[in-house]
Amino acid sequence: MKQILLITDGCSNVGLSPVVAAAQALSDGITVNVVGVLDGGDLGEYGAKEIQEIAHAGGGMSRMASTRQLSQTVQMMTRKTVVQTIQQVVQKELKSVLGGEGAIEELPPEKRSEVVRVMDELGETSKLRVALLIDASASMKPKMAAVEEAIRDLMLSLQSRQGISELSVFHFPGNGHGDDASLDLDWTTNLSGVQSLFPKLQMRGTTPTGPALLQVIEHYRGRDDRRRGGEEDGMMSGYVV
Repeated sequence: MKQILLITDGCSNVGLSPVVAAAQALSDGITVNVVGVLDGGDLGEYGAKEIQEIAHAGGGMSRMASTRQLSQTVQMMTRKTVVQTIQQVVQKELKSVLGGEGAIEELPPEKRSEVVRVMDELGETSKLRVALLIDASASMKPKMAAVEEAIRDLMLSLQSRQGISELSVFHFPGNGHGDDASLDLDWTTNLSGVQSLFPKLQMRGTTPTGPALLQVIEHYRGRDDRRRGGEEDGMMSGYVV
């Protein structure tokens, strides 16, 4: 399961629309989920609208959070989107077998309970890939301590899963002049080193959310190209309904 988890206050102002970029991610099989850390006023309302549109285009969820709620929101969204993705795969499998809508509710009770059990198991055991994309524009500076705490708690949550959780981390704008995003941590299952990245973040400049999303999509493509040739089994391959 491939996800981009974007943490931002919205209001992108450079380059391609992040809504268009999120749609591109979805077409590549990558779900885009967005956590908004918002201020009040008109700017906050504009940011909230953009955040909702990005998540909708990326097939994911959006949640708005204050700095105090951020840690809980990030963990909840990551877990919930895993469940949502599994439900979508199961429904697709059922539709191919049953025809019509292929809804779980259409199954006999004993089959329905078995499908629910499988879904619960897959939620804990499936491989999960999360590309974390952090808005490090100047407007996010007062919120970064809350973001750091949220990411620390997210790492603990991912480490508690039975399945493999793989992570990469980007921030935007990038470190170099004109860079849309910078890669801080390449794909790894060693989640303990994420916290060391935060002191290195330079909070500055504009908000190129769309170009940053495109860069993460390309990073996913590069990883998939390297792994091609050793195709992995599908999520439901070991289960028969």
